[in-house]
Amino acid sequence: MSAAALPRTNGGQERHLSVFVLIDALGWKYLEGRQFLNEELPYRQPLRTVLGFSSGAIPTILTGVFPSQHGHWNLFYYDPVRSPFKFLRLFGFLPDYLLDNRLTRKTVKELGRKIMGMGPLFECCVSPRLMPFFNWVERRNIYDYGGITGAASIFDTLQKRGVSHRIYTYHDATDANILRQAESDIRQGNAQFYFVYLSEMDMFLHMNCNDSGKIQDRLRWYEEGVSQLISAARSRDASFTFSITSDHGMTPVHDRFDLVGEVEKLGLRMPGDYLVVYDSTMARFWFFNDAARGKIVQTLSKISCGRVLSDSELKSLGIYFEDRRYGEAIFLLSPGWMISKGDFNGPSWMPSGMHGYDPFDSYSDAIYLSNRKPSSPMTAVQQVHDRMVEAAGVRE
Repeated sequence: MSAAALPRTNGGQERHLSVFVLIDALGWKYLEGRQFLNEELPYRQPLRTVLGFSSGAIPTILTGVFPSQHGHWNLFYYDPVRSPFKFLRLFGFLPDYLLDNRLTRKTVKELGRKIMGMGPLFECCVSPRLMPFFNWVERRNIYDYGGITGAASIFDTLQKRGVSHRIYTYHDATDANILRQAESDIRQGNAQFYFVYLSEMDMFLHMNCNDSGKIQDRLRWYEEGVSQLISAARSRDASFTFSITSDHGMTPVHDRFDLVGEVEKLGLRMPGDYLVVYDSTMARFWFFNDAARGKIVQTLSKISCGRVLSDSELKSLGIYFEDRRYGEAIFLLSPGWMISKGDFNGPSWMPSGMHGYDPFDSYSDAIYLSNRKPSSPMTAVQQVHDRMVEAAGVRE
């Protein structure tokens, strides 16, 4: 499709071809001092991410607003009234060795993915005994129309404005297959906007973030694949926009802390006294009596490798929720520390890198690379949404 044949906006301006590539976890620190599409994408800068994980950062990129507005932050949130797992209360009389084991967790996982519509990422990371207290935020595919609960995504806007587009994610294929398919589609197709999500860099950096040689080889592989997309875009439209971004970076892990053990020493009952979800870099607590709140908060305040986030911090970071669905007290580990055993990772999970730390940690910075200078200064991942809106010619 030639540039002259591209569709036009309502104002009569020509709509040019746009390609946005999201490479999961590719942090600014891993591009500094390295050649990575420098000539093709000369406008380059770090972006501050959102505190947490991809479950909060990617919806922020797609909507342009913080988690406190679009509603997606961590995967599990407190919601005993509407929990889809309330049926598990029927089995509450069973002892833990029958209710909470590898087989029952796998069964709940398969039920969630195949019967209950929780999506391909759903895991029964919390004990089945506690699941009736929780809901799962990604009950819809966030890359589908209406997939983000509290705000319109770029895909909703493209659909509403009649902009032809294509979306590629891990839901459909591996990174290698996505790159091949996207190149073919860009070169031969007639869509105006392409969103290409490459997810496998995340696990690679989890396991190899300290190996400079392996990182260089992996970057070279992505560079070759993305170069083909750029070539395909150029063959269609000389005025194309091409950008690469990421959702967060990856911080090297240097120490682990047994937070679960410290809390269990208090002798409190769960769920009678409190609930907690332990992630790799944070723990989120809910309290059912003042005694439990006091003991746990006092214990957390004495731990030197982390801190409880204040409401003012939560608000400034865009993750404050009035109803406390994501936690009444949120304890965040310092960059480089990791919970030794949590709900999402066991003691055998020994990555060299982790994300989910304070966004002002330099290793947490995401990236923005483009062949076009941004129309306004960019400092944070939510501003990528504005660049996508501009490139697609659909600004309201």
